Parts: sequence; C-alpha cells; structure tokens
Amino acid sequence: MKIISVNVGRPRLVEWRGHMITTSIWKAPVEGRVRAGRENLAGDEQSDLTVHGGEDKAVYVYPSEHYAYWREQLPDMELPWGAFGENLTTEGLLEESVMIGDRLRAGNAEFVVTQPRLPCFKLGIRFGSERMIARFLRSARSGFYLAVSREGDVVADGPIETVSHDPGSLSIADAFAQQLVRH
Repeated sequence: MKIISVNVGRPRLVEWRGHMITTSIWKAPVEGRVRAGRENLAGDEQSDLTVHGGEDKAVYVYPSEHYAYWREQLPDMELPWGAFGENLTTEGLLEESVMIGDRLRAGNAEFVVTQPRLPCFKLGIRFGSERMIARFLRSARSGFYLAVSREGDVVADGPIETVSHDPGSLSIADAFAQQLVRH
C-alpha cells in the first residue's frame, strides 16, 4: 500500500449556472513532504467547512485503481491525480477492505478512517456535469475520509501501513451503501 500522489488546492471562484461559487475541489499534486495537520494538509484549504474538512474529514483518500474505470467512462476528459478532489491518491486501499476505525500510518503521521465520501454538487462543477454526482454514487467508488490522530509529514510514493484493523467493523463500501439508502 502506498501514496501515489499528495494533492492540495486553495479555494477558487467559478461560475456555475449563472452564479459565482467558491470551491476547493481542484487539487493538484505537490512534491516533497507535506504536513498533515489536525484539520487538513499544509497548502490545502476547504471552502465549506460545514460539509468538508475539519477533524473527522481532514484528509480525503481516493484509490488510484478507480482511475482506470473513470478513464473508460469519461474518455474525453483529462484525469490527473487529484481530479476527484482527493488529498491522497493511493494504491492498495479499496473501499471493500478498508474499515471504519482502521488506523493507518504514512510517513510519520497517523490517521483513523472515519467515513466514506458522499459528494456535494461541486463534484458536478469540477466535471462540468450535474450528472456526474449520480454517476459517482452509482459507481460505489467513494473513497474515504481520514482524521489525523498524530500530525506529521506524508510524501508521494511513500508507503502506507495498517497500524490496526478490525475485520468486524463496517467497511467503507458497506457504510457507503447504508448512507445511500438513508438519502
């Protein structure tokens, strides 16, 4: 398991359906060590803290394995790492095997898996289509959020290790399916 890319972004103002919207969904890969703080990565900022960011959603992880599916689904769209607004593009951490409460270590930082991502309308803005939200939800390729339990530095191409794993806990995939039923 490893980090493929560390991605950060700042809020930007974009026009969407005749309105100016502030969004931080555009993330770009960065080089070198990046500090994982309690509420986000250094150089990253969320636009709406009522739905993104904060201690339980400090870092958003998206599996690199999902990019092949999306490149098939969206052949005319460029999909660089960070395209889904993720902070960490990873390899080897899939929703079916990652459990709520899993503890992970990357670099000298430690994290706790907290919940799957349910996207807001800004994913549609990022992809230029309101239908993208429904497509994302149907795909069940949600990614997941991490809380930072020990601040530290992470780096692209660095390993991620599982510090503790409870196979009896709810997987991200199951938690995502339960959230869809509630909405």
